[in-house]
Amino acid sequence: MKRWLIFAALAISAPALAQPYPAKPVRVVVPFPPGGPTDVVARGIAQKMTEGLGQTVVIENRGGAGGALGTELVAKSPADGYTLLMGTIGGLAVAMSLLPNRGYDTLHDFAPITQAVNVTNILVVHPSVPAKSVKELLEIARARPGQLNYASSGNGTVTHLAGELLKLMGKVNIVHVPYKGGAPALTALVSGETDMSYENSLIILPQIKAGRVKALAVTGSKRSPLLPALPTIGETLPGYSASGWYGLVAPAATPKDVLAKLNVAAVRALRAPEVVERLSSQGAEPVGNGAEEWGGFIRSEIEKWAKVVKAANMKAD
Repeated sequence: MKRWLIFAALAISAPALAQPYPAKPVRVVVPFPPGGPTDVVARGIAQKMTEGLGQTVVIENRGGAGGALGTELVAKSPADGYTLLMGTIGGLAVAMSLLPNRGYDTLHDFAPITQAVNVTNILVVHPSVPAKSVKELLEIARARPGQLNYASSGNGTVTHLAGELLKLMGKVNIVHVPYKGGAPALTALVSGETDMSYENSLIILPQIKAGRVKALAVTGSKRSPLLPALPTIGETLPGYSASGWYGLVAPAATPKDVLAKLNVAAVRALRAPEVVERLSSQGAEPVGNGAEEWGGFIRSEIEKWAKVVKAANMKAD
């Protein structure tokens, strides 16, 4: 009798075990607090991914350590396709050389799904700072070494790197003030708690238009179509370029067929006209590429920023 009961239990549970992916909601971890640019991008595609997967895509904010805490959380999560990461340049690339005790290895602990967006940051200053250009800002910084400061969304984030690269190439001493996410850094800048920042265009454009901050330049290698009159930092410091990016990854051992389904859903979401319009209007360039291309890009970024971390002698606080 016991044997028949076991067989009956197995027969009942077999259909549940054989359920096709996804059989429950999918969690996307954003390694920063709500309201920041990474959060904006993740929520911008979540609804469309929900439609594509047939299961709710839930956003979970896990901020801390410049994105490293949330990134580590996903690295150590079950590789079943139900916990994903909206990874950033800071957590996936820079942390590899900046944070020796981060608790994960990007190249071994994650499987790439797709790059979501490229985002150009904007160098902005509080209205109390008299500079009207990068050239004038550098002149002020040289005249007042160590007196100007800049806010970042955390150690190892692109806003941190952008500042260190400017200090390195401009030969100036500007103090770094890290915050736990883009939203707190923006609040500090607007309130005058900090002098300047390299804010993500996704969240800084409304502040620029309202006159709460002054835009001096964009950090990318080319001018932004949103602000075509605004020069690049590279026009003053040739060779300067520090753009941000975000993309989806999963724990490394996630089954290939699950990764493929996630790629299809994410790419379709990123190509939906309303998503493209929404993200583009905020300064983000939707990408939506293949996993292999995305993985290669991450590797190249790890190499690029390792050189900057070493040259600038950057240290985690």
